[in-house]
Amino acid sequence: MKIAILGAGAFGTALGGILAEKGWDIDYYDSKLERERLSSVTAGAKYIVLAVPSNAVGYLVPHLPADIPLIVATKGVLLDDTFSRIRDVMVLSGPGFADDIKAHKPVTFTVTDARVKELFATDYVRCEMTQDNRGVLMCGALKNVYAIEAGMRKLQRGSAPWREYIEKAAGEMKAVLSVNGANPETVELSCGRGDLELTCGLPSRNYEYGLRLAEDAGVAPDKTVEGISTLARLRRGEIKIPADAEILRGLIVKSAKWRQNGTK
Repeated sequence: MKIAILGAGAFGTALGGILAEKGWDIDYYDSKLERERLSSVTAGAKYIVLAVPSNAVGYLVPHLPADIPLIVATKGVLLDDTFSRIRDVMVLSGPGFADDIKAHKPVTFTVTDARVKELFATDYVRCEMTQDNRGVLMCGALKNVYAIEAGMRKLQRGSAPWREYIEKAAGEMKAVLSVNGANPETVELSCGRGDLELTCGLPSRNYEYGLRLAEDAGVAPDKTVEGISTLARLRRGEIKIPADAEILRGLIVKSAKWRQNGTK
């Protein structure tokens, strides 16, 4: 049986490696190179795994078959409404760099359906369950934003200021989830606090970009930094932001200035 993986980057191929080891036939789609192949890659698939950069989701979703179950592994989508035309949507998210997954280092994913757990659970992949699609998606997007700020503050993983920052960021994430109809306790799962802790430090691209911004507020990213796309969506008002979410509101203001300096 075939699984179509949309996204042939590091994370998509890491997920594909897990599935291939379990005997699935994998067909990859590279959204940057081969838009004309989308229908042939998804044809006959048992599942579709979405692992493209978040800025490609808006293009792809309208062209996906509505009757093939979709597993969303893209981090950067704020609302499950994005996938409303798909009949069966599940989410996979959590802390794990692609190279570590490929090296079979232990990782814990948060998944929103038992079928996803069955697909991805191995001796080195643990899956914890929740039914909160929206909350898992929001955690995967928001943690990247907070990682940029952690880099700008030059916080060192494990230090007292870093731990204090993680607690405040996790509290803000809970408030954001709550006012947007998600379960705030989802933040305590691996997709939330676990991924936040991993991303707020090197070798996270978002944290690394924050370090660069601390030295030059006009610097443009030289590779995909998902937190920038998320901040653009926040500026557009895609979700509600609580008044007391100081870190997040401050980042939205800062990101508008980066935009003026040439950062998208």
